[in-house]
Amino acid sequence: MLRLTVNSLRSNVGKQVLGRNTQQATLVAIVQTNGNSRFRPFSTTPPTCSQLNSLHTFTEEEEMLRDSVKRFAVDVVGPRVREMDENEEMDPQVIKGLFEQGLMGIETSAEHGGAESSFTSAIIAIEELAKVDPSVSVMCDVHNTLVNTIFRKYATKAQQDKWLPLLAADKLGSFCLSEPASGSDAFALQTRAERKGDYWVLNGSKMWITNSKEAEIFLVFANVDPSKGYKGITCFIVTKDMGIQIAKKEQKLGIRASSTCTLNFDDVKVPHENIIGGDKLVGQGYKIAIEILNEGRIGIAGQMLGLAQGAFDKAVPYTYQRKQFGKPVGEFQGMAFQIASVAVEIEAARLLTYNAARRKEEGKEFTKEAAMAKYYASLVAQKASGSAIEWAGGVGFTRETGIEKFWRDSKIGAIYEGTSNIQLNTIAKFIQKQYS
Repeated sequence: MLRLTVNSLRSNVGKQVLGRNTQQATLVAIVQTNGNSRFRPFSTTPPTCSQLNSLHTFTEEEEMLRDSVKRFAVDVVGPRVREMDENEEMDPQVIKGLFEQGLMGIETSAEHGGAESSFTSAIIAIEELAKVDPSVSVMCDVHNTLVNTIFRKYATKAQQDKWLPLLAADKLGSFCLSEPASGSDAFALQTRAERKGDYWVLNGSKMWITNSKEAEIFLVFANVDPSKGYKGITCFIVTKDMGIQIAKKEQKLGIRASSTCTLNFDDVKVPHENIIGGDKLVGQGYKIAIEILNEGRIGIAGQMLGLAQGAFDKAVPYTYQRKQFGKPVGEFQGMAFQIASVAVEIEAARLLTYNAARRKEEGKEFTKEAAMAKYYASLVAQKASGSAIEWAGGVGFTRETGIEKFWRDSKIGAIYEGTSNIQLNTIAKFIQKQYS
């Protein structure tokens, strides 16, 4: 018979067996064989406090940013949420405030007018904004995790020096990949770019483009050589004054204040110097898109996480104020268990999201983790917001509380920057690679 128990050197037996140095808290195993006991140390090295931190550990700078964004969201965005949603229009003061708060250049270097903060800081900002209004959150998200990141990672030094200060100061950015015939199959895009001397002439259309109504700077993916298929895709810097036509503005179920428009390019002339990364990245647009969307998915996970928490925070206090049958409805077991279950799922989404963010910062592979975070956070956002409506009853179903808006906003999480099925497909490929 083998029996293991754990004692410290504080025990008298431990002192006798391992010596008189009781300053070391070495663990020992009591191994009992055939009725005779003997002691074996698990380790002869004094244990030290672990240097590993929980996923709730943030730097002082990150915590300060969270507090700052929370105040901005509550004080500036909050009073405008319902009006922006009803009007399907982003308040210019909110956009101005995002820039003034330094939230539109979070990872951008100080040299280029940014905050030079961590990727996790960007996710924190996206989450905190989404707790109040997911429409404002996605504006900040796309600008930071897609547009700014492409400039920081792929642009030439001259392009960075020219465009990043503008994007940090007051020029909103837009990421233009999707088209009527290319959604999940993004590389089936039909927009063309033809070389004409020192310019490229763009023709085609883009669809479902976030920030497009208010943006001044657009990153447009077009094919410079259709004979090469997706290897002809190239990323261009295009400004609104070059002739982009902002066409149909979609009327959406949710995130209504966030503009989503169709863009038309009819013989739009773009200088050759506006190819992201210069000549060496001609035909490399597909690589840029793949890599950048992996990062962007963590941003959407952060948005959905904040949305779920925002709905939860609005509805749960009401359940302890509303009384039926002589006590708060939140105290009935059926309701209490629902609330507890959703709280667990929100926490799980939070851990998935910040794990993916930290892995990205550490330079580790994070594609699978980003897909998991986005997929699960979008599920939790729908469940939490839908449950929140039910917890508040008839009041939750009205527009006055704002709870129903969270549910409407949640549906997009399973669609943009890769549908839920695309995320599952990505995860499945990693599993197959690992086990086959």
